[in-house]
Amino acid sequence: MPSRLVQINMKAHDDAALGRFWAEALGWGVDSEGPGVTNLEPADFAYPDPAAVCIDLIARPEPKTVKNRVHVDLATTSAAHQAELVARLRELGATLADVGQGDVPWTVMADPEGNEFCVLEPRPVHQDTGPIAAVVVDCADPREMARFWGRAIDWTLHEVTDDLAVMRSAPGVGPYLEFVRTPDTKSVWNRVHLDIAPYRGDDLAAEEARLRALGATDPGIDQSALSWRVLADPEGNEFCLLTPR
Repeated sequence: MPSRLVQINMKAHDDAALGRFWAEALGWGVDSEGPGVTNLEPADFAYPDPAAVCIDLIARPEPKTVKNRVHVDLATTSAAHQAELVARLRELGATLADVGQGDVPWTVMADPEGNEFCVLEPRPVHQDTGPIAAVVVDCADPREMARFWGRAIDWTLHEVTDDLAVMRSAPGVGPYLEFVRTPDTKSVWNRVHLDIAPYRGDDLAAEEARLRALGATDPGIDQSALSWRVLADPEGNEFCLLTPR
């Protein structure tokens, strides 16, 4: 059985402080599995569940130097809610950001460590997603990304064009996964990436081999001490294949 998207991994200079920001922003709980690791998930959430894509914040010293190629879009229910959420996020430490978006109905922001995210205008399609409307990945070829990710994970492909590919969990719950065509190219290791996991009872090595056959590649790092695998998709975006769960 193909793997499924379970969380996003975000590097942070101060994982605890950034975790508190995102917990407040999303209304989620905070936990930690050890020093330098902060885990965020909804209250009373049974991990892993497609109803939410959780967030793991990992302490790393490297500075952020370019716009992230993976970000989250936050959902709102009305124009008033959008304005209220933007104001509350600014009080928590977020700032307005300009990534060349021009005049758009959504608001582009950055968290206290500069990670970009969007507060969307109300859209009917996002009314049941939870606070995260979508996890968005910049790419050069949405069709190729849809080909790879549509077979890599057991999510359903809802839309694919030259500019956009949209997926959602097979049960139709939780946030969407979107691949958006952008002109910039990947130049550094992604500070935010996807984590996927096989189902309990599946074989990690067999799943890694299957993903490689689909086009995943080795990012060229020492993985001898890891219990999971680090791979890269056809556009070089790193992702983690976690142990079955």
